[in-house]
Amino acid sequence: MRRSFRPRRGAVAAAEGEQGFWPSYADMMSAVALILFFLMLLSYIQNLITGNDLQSTQEALAETRATLDLTLAQVDEARSDLEKVTIDLDEARLTLDEQRGRLEEQSAQLASQKDELAAQDKLLADQKALIGEQEQYLKAANKELLEMRSRMQTIAVLRLSILEQIRDSVVGVMGDASKVTIGDNGAIVLDEGVLFDFGSSAVKAAARPTLDRLVTVFKTFLSDADNAKYVDSIVISGHTDSTGSDAQNRALSTDRANAVLNYLLTSGKGELNEYARYFCAAGYGKTRPVASNDTEEGRAQNRRIEISITLRDDTVMEIVDSYLKMDLPGSAAAQSVLAVLAAGLLLDRKSVV
Repeated sequence: MRRSFRPRRGAVAAAEGEQGFWPSYADMMSAVALILFFLMLLSYIQNLITGNDLQSTQEALAETRATLDLTLAQVDEARSDLEKVTIDLDEARLTLDEQRGRLEEQSAQLASQKDELAAQDKLLADQKALIGEQEQYLKAANKELLEMRSRMQTIAVLRLSILEQIRDSVVGVMGDASKVTIGDNGAIVLDEGVLFDFGSSAVKAAARPTLDRLVTVFKTFLSDADNAKYVDSIVISGHTDSTGSDAQNRALSTDRANAVLNYLLTSGKGELNEYARYFCAAGYGKTRPVASNDTEEGRAQNRRIEISITLRDDTVMEIVDSYLKMDLPGSAAAQSVLAVLAAGLLLDRKSVV
């Protein structure tokens, strides 16, 4: 049961003030408690969420670490491969440098070979031009060369002709062709028995018709200026076998050669006196045998008189000189070719003297 009293105004006011304060404080504390509760609830929820996130993050971190380890392993492997590739690249670079050096050396050699080839091509072209020039010269000179050879052959034929005339004339007088021949040296060969007795240098009476015939042949031949201009000398040479001493054989061969020469120049009316400058005699004894002296047959062949005609070198050289002086197209090299050909003709000329 409440008491009813009436407080005083001041007391009532104070009571009312205290009662109003505590409810407000309680409400405030409840609100704070409620807020703390919510905060704690939020913190718990956040912790739950954070825990889940942390676990997920740890799992993700573990996966990331595994991936990183794998990546690092791959990086190490790639680094190892890179090192190998770097080594291979260095070796390839060295090989490339060596190959480049070799290529440069080969290029230099190729350039040098090109220069040499160019020089050889130029030399070949010059040689071809020279050959063409020489061919042109030889073609132009061919006609004159043939003419020159013809003239040289004419001389040889002329010489052979007189020798054949001598042989035929002697054979015609003697009637025995076996005693008169033309030797390998191009001389008329008369056996000893035709002109002399054995061991004698006196011309036999039976031989005079033969020698008279020689006088006629030589006069006819030398009286022709076209024939005489080619003649240098007409040599009467005596030869013996090996029987007797060398001095005896030299004397006998010389005496026989002189006997024939004297007869030719003094017989008849001295018809050959004006041509005496062409004649000469020589004795060779046994020094120029044509057969073996070991047999009688061979010794008989060695005892002989030879009549040979020597052509004039200056006459032949005039033909060669006139040809060399011909104004024909060509170079100095072509002139050298002609000189060689002319020398060949001279050899041909000597072969028929």
